[in-house]
Amino acid sequence: MALPGYLRAQPDGTLLAVKLQPRASRNEIGGALGDELRIKVTAPPVDAAANQALVEMLADLLDCSRARVELLRGHTSRHKTLKLHGFKPEEVLAKLK
Repeated sequence: MALPGYLRAQPDGTLLAVKLQPRASRNEIGGALGDELRIKVTAPPVDAAANQALVEMLADLLDCSRARVELLRGHTSRHKTLKLHGFKPEEVLAKLK
């Protein structure tokens, strides 16, 4: 099975490329947008609230602790890279569907 462009396998987890849309009407996962997954959160992009909402949303979706979802790149950008510690790309893909 070929992985979508927004997921990359790592020895200790999976990298997830995201385009975040803050101040949306509701929290939801959209479709693939090139090599990124579009995710919408209701939180504003102020004081890292949108980043926190993104991490919490993914942790809930993957049924894991927030410590296993780490924001690596894009703290002040809409384009973000997250590391999902201890997850195989196939597991992440199944939970994102």
